[in-house]
Amino acid sequence: MSTPTYPNFINADRLHTLATEQREDTGHVREIIAKSRALQPLTADECAVLLAATSTDLQEEILDTARDLKQKVYGNRIVIFAPLYIGNHCINDCTYCAFRRSLRTTVRKTLTPQELTEQVVALEDAGHKRLILVFGEHPNYTPEFIAESVKQVYSTHSGNGEIRRVNINAAPLDHEGYKMVKESGIGTYQIFQETYHEPTYSTVHPPHTHKGDYMYRLHGLTRAYEAGCDDVGIGALFGLYDWRFETLALVEHAQFLMQRFGCGPHTISFPRIRPAHGVAMNDRYAVSDDDFKRLVAILRLCVPYTGMILTAREPAHIRRDIMEFGVSQIDAGTRIELAGYTEADKEQELAREQFQIGDMRSLDEIMLELMQNDYIPSFCTSCYRRGRTGEQFMEFAVPGFIESFCTPNAILTLAEYLEDYASPETRATGQALIERQIQTLPTAADRERLLAQLVQIQNEGQRDITL
Repeated sequence: MSTPTYPNFINADRLHTLATEQREDTGHVREIIAKSRALQPLTADECAVLLAATSTDLQEEILDTARDLKQKVYGNRIVIFAPLYIGNHCINDCTYCAFRRSLRTTVRKTLTPQELTEQVVALEDAGHKRLILVFGEHPNYTPEFIAESVKQVYSTHSGNGEIRRVNINAAPLDHEGYKMVKESGIGTYQIFQETYHEPTYSTVHPPHTHKGDYMYRLHGLTRAYEAGCDDVGIGALFGLYDWRFETLALVEHAQFLMQRFGCGPHTISFPRIRPAHGVAMNDRYAVSDDDFKRLVAILRLCVPYTGMILTAREPAHIRRDIMEFGVSQIDAGTRIELAGYTEADKEQELAREQFQIGDMRSLDEIMLELMQNDYIPSFCTSCYRRGRTGEQFMEFAVPGFIESFCTPNAILTLAEYLEDYASPETRATGQALIERQIQTLPTAADRERLLAQLVQIQNEGQRDITL
């Protein structure tokens, strides 16, 4: 399984030095902030300078910059998705995971085709348009199985409901496996390294398991790019090792992909470790709420154009507080028990979950709160379906693109949700938000075009209108 032809671009000694020995330098911090405000990605060395900024004034400047960059690059849109666990059988033995193979009390299950259809219908009936399918690492979850699951999701419709984008969170594949999954129509292929610190990686991922091969996993997305998957997502599980080291490593990984393929990751995820069935929590590297806010803001400065995902691992009040500092995607109405979306009124059952969810609110509740805080919840998938991916997405992802494409498309998908699924309060709040947002579009022609498209949705029953 080892991949000696690929370089180990994580120099642990160097990153550890950057994380622990960098000292605060006010002038340098402000130079780097200026570079980030110019929408230039930062290096790990520059990231380390921001990490070392511990004074209140400098931290506030970093937070303000992250807030401004979020608005400049993504506007006030928040993309909405839901995770759907397909199977939790696993041959790995990760010490922090309730799905590890040695834990005999976990309830094991793989959705049958009928159960998969039922879960997708439940998600569509709630209003979802974007899913990420999650698979354990097991011989049964082959590329063929993943591809067939994707095709079944796309072919399942309920009323006006349809899934328009399917992302994947699964084990690393070989080149042929990625090609097969890509052909099924996936969006992003997501692999978390979990921890980039190799000694820690070896401790929490026993070496006799598939996941125990650090280099094979590190270059999982290298092979994905080589096989034609031009949208990939990276991430680290914060709490396994020093959060500063992991932040630097994520930046290094993004830079490696950019240098090798001309395009960095489409998304970065930064989940914090959560309580889980059969897992003894170790707080040695726990990330405080204040440090969590810092790392999110610093990542936004380092990778201005990369989508940043804040998951329902976090409780609602943390998500509410963190959102403005660079987050562009969240999950909503989340259930991670196998077949859990048809049992949405039940309490969490940890023996059926990979970890404990922090935000159990429904999709409609989260939509309402987002709009009350002047965010536009978006189910838009037009870039992916019109070929604006990979390097081309990076070319489009500039100021001005938001007003021309992203904001109108977000409004159109929101209007669909309001017509088909929203509660009365959510519908009224959303309609008022749309009226305000229309007035922010740059030209009269833009406003007239969007108003005409809204009439098509609201009065003529048309759906899936995209720019």
